[in-house]
This record gives sequence, C-alpha cells and structure tokens, in this order.
Amino acid sequence: MTLTLKVWRQASADAEGGLKEYQATDISPDMSFLEMLDIVNERLIEQGEVPIAFDHDCREGICGACGMMINGVAHGPMKGTATCQLHMRSFRSGDTVVIEPWRARAFPVVKDLVVNRGALDRIIGAGGYVTVSTGGAQDGNTIPVPKSDADSAMDAAACIGCGACVAACPNGSASLFTSAKISHLGLLPQGQPERYRRALQMVAQMDLESFGGCTLYGECQEACPKEISIDFISRMNRDFLVGALTVVEEAGGGEDG
Repeated sequence: MTLTLKVWRQASADAEGGLKEYQATDISPDMSFLEMLDIVNERLIEQGEVPIAFDHDCREGICGACGMMINGVAHGPMKGTATCQLHMRSFRSGDTVVIEPWRARAFPVVKDLVVNRGALDRIIGAGGYVTVSTGGAQDGNTIPVPKSDADSAMDAAACIGCGACVAACPNGSASLFTSAKISHLGLLPQGQPERYRRALQMVAQMDLESFGGCTLYGECQEACPKEISIDFISRMNRDFLVGALTVVEEAGGGEDG
C-alpha cells in the first residue's frame, strides 16, 4: 500500500504547528497504524529528519497511551478500537490520511501528536482512597455483589483513560471519563464509604481542569475504544446531586440548624 500522510508537526508547546505531508510506501495491510508510523519514522531518521512524536506503550488497547485524530475521527474509522489496534487494511492504497493530536483545551500539545493528559490523572487523584477494610482476596470474594452491579462496574472499569471522549466531544467534556472512574467504585460495596464525597471531589477537579460542560451530545461513547455508555454520566450526576445535598444538610445541622 502507498498512502499520503498529512501529519501535524509542532516542535514544542510554544511553537507554531502545521500539517506536513509524507509518503508512506510499501505498507502492509496487516500492519497496525502505529507500525506504519514506525516505518515512516525509520525512513525519516535515515534521511536525517526529526521523527514524528506520538504516544504509545502496550500496543494492545490496554494502557490508553496511544491516541490521535485520524481523518477527523478519534482513534480512526473502526468503532471500539484504539489506535494501536487499528490495522492498515482499514484504508485503501492511494488514500490520504490526516493525522492530528487530540484537540481540547485541557490537553495542550507537547510535541507533534503528543498531548499532556495530566488533567485526567489529577481527576483520578481527587477521588482519594477507599477506607473500607476488604481483607485478603478470598475474604473480598465473600462479599455478595449482584451480577448486574458487577457487570456494570466492570464496564466502567474498562476505561483506559485515553482521552478520546474529550477529543471527540464538541464541548471538550471529560464527563464520560470521570463518570466511569466514579462508577466503577460506586457500584461496589467497597466504594460506598466515600461514594458521594468522591463524586463531589472528582467533578470539582474536572471543572478546574478547563474541560467543557456535558450536554449529552453522545459523541464520547461513539469514540470510546471500550464503548463505555453515557449512562454512567447520568449516574455520576445523580451521585453528585446527592453528595451536594448531603454537604448542605451536614453544614446546616439538619432542620435544627
């Protein structure tokens, strides 16, 4: 396969960026998208040029490090697929492929296709810790959990924190990510002691990080490589509301306060 790549190149956060055109030749349809970029970078290095910077780690759709806009779509044309799982057979020889970094105010560009996603880490950190004593693994398994709750918790825990939901959202909202991180603990017995406090703290941190507001547009769940449902956003909103009312009640001392 031979493809024309238009890749966003930006030397640093403060530098002016732009699209630069490259030819990707002799590309096997069985290559992953990142392997194709590896081949392009090897040829750039041989020519004495600076290779294209992009994030990657596990290359198995687990770590969430990879992430880029491919022809205007987060992670590319295949639904439920991270960039590292996207294969070149999804394209045709002669295609022009435009590759850009995540576009969101909360994700400043570091270099080329690499963005700073530290805001997502800070949201997780704001959630604090779990104080309940769970004991050893065997003791934890004795806690009865309804299968529907366990399945929903696992669905939420599938979030890999890639940031595609933010990049795809017209508002640049991190609500799907935040709701998944809140819900996977809020659905389980071990997550109950700090359930509502966690929702308040994580949503507050999300608001501090310059993410946009959620209007349930739905593009986030379409872009998510793990196909996480926006139903979790409704659950987060409910927990946030309960938590906010609880704080008001505690501050007022109930009816007597």
